[in-house]
Amino acid sequence: MSLSLFDLTGRVAFVTGGNGGIGKGIAVGFARAGAKVVIAARNPEKTRAAVAELETEGTEALGLTFDVTDRRSVAEAIAAAAERFGGLDILVNDAGTNIRSRGPEDMPPDAWETVIATNLTGVYNCSTLAYPEFKRRGRGKVINIGSMMSIFGTGYASAYAASKGGVVQYTKSCAVGWAKDNIQVNAILPGWITTEMARAFLQRYPERYDAIVSRTPAGRWGMPHELAGTAIFLASEASDFVTGAAIPVDGGYAVC
Repeated sequence: MSLSLFDLTGRVAFVTGGNGGIGKGIAVGFARAGAKVVIAARNPEKTRAAVAELETEGTEALGLTFDVTDRRSVAEAIAAAAERFGGLDILVNDAGTNIRSRGPEDMPPDAWETVIATNLTGVYNCSTLAYPEFKRRGRGKVINIGSMMSIFGTGYASAYAASKGGVVQYTKSCAVGWAKDNIQVNAILPGWITTEMARAFLQRYPERYDAIVSRTPAGRWGMPHELAGTAIFLASEASDFVTGAAIPVDGGYAVC
């Protein structure tokens, strides 16, 4: 198989939450594969720093401040990205949040609504508003970032698990609905990855680190850049006959 199948030169990628963690790891991977990258996130300082890092990779990058829960904000960001680069080819829905509780019964309604609005409705907002840009191109790639919690439940993160389960079902629905438009829609399900969100989790549950490592066949946590290879595959022509898939990238955690 030719490596050119994975070449993203000339492609324009819009990465939500791309200024840190998994999103940034994917954005850097895209830049190295030749893509022009738009980082859209809430924190402008982090976004500026991420854009500067991408530019050291020799690519064109654009940083935008937006909120995935605000449909008007999303529409404006996508329009700005398309105006700058002439369109969109790839959407990565990475922006997410998690609010934990002692159990499902302790999840406050406002916390539930915040998590669902960000993690699930945000994916809907970005995907449906990017869709016309893909139609204009005659092709598109949507990569939704789920979680191992798309597969497993958890008592202390019920809203997060529900939202990420919904992401997988929404991925499948869009894959079916948009196949006629040559748009492939897939999901990546990260395992335990070393990110700011994970560090916050370990501060609250420090005993979980060893338990997670002992269950993971790879014997360690993953790093954000280790999601980039799967994302490049799903963003490139190498995956043109792959749609509706949910691919774990978890060091084997899901099979134990």
